[in-house]
Amino acid sequence: RVLSMQRNWIGKSIGAEIQFPLEGPDGKVDAERISVFTTRQDTVFGATFMSLAPEHPLMEKLIEGKPEAAAVREFAEKTRAMDKTLRGSDAMEKEGVFTGAYCINPFTGKRIPIWAANFVVADYGTGAVMGVPSHDARDFDFAAKYDLPVIMVIKPEGVDDISAKMEAVSLE
Repeated sequence: RVLSMQRNWIGKSIGAEIQFPLEGPDGKVDAERISVFTTRQDTVFGATFMSLAPEHPLMEKLIEGKPEAAAVREFAEKTRAMDKTLRGSDAMEKEGVFTGAYCINPFTGKRIPIWAANFVVADYGTGAVMGVPSHDARDFDFAAKYDLPVIMVIKPEGVDDISAKMEAVSLE
């Protein structure tokens, strides 16, 4: 009975898989998609960037022919050499490199930049994370570091300043 409960509940997350279409070289929507799993579908309206594991299967396609390709490959090599447990830890400094590619937020229709990021691991989930800086402390730190937009989707009562909100999130 205990083993059955463990199989059904340990590590189980309830959420949704969301598909972000890639922007093709002509600026139109490509048939290829980046899939993310989220337990907070309600925050997708605040997704302002996409972060992929440097070893994500789409990475080579994304950087092909782009001036950013060499920097992304160098970053990927450096990141692959890191311990995967360390990569996922909150203590590690979040770093990334812009791929030169964009995807489309399927709910807002806005184009968002795709980054290779050291805190995303290819063999965990889909190897992609939608960056929602107003609702995730890690995404907020990354967005602040790389000057990416922050859109507050769910505003707690009495909080007008995003920095104060994120300070409260990081304390939870």
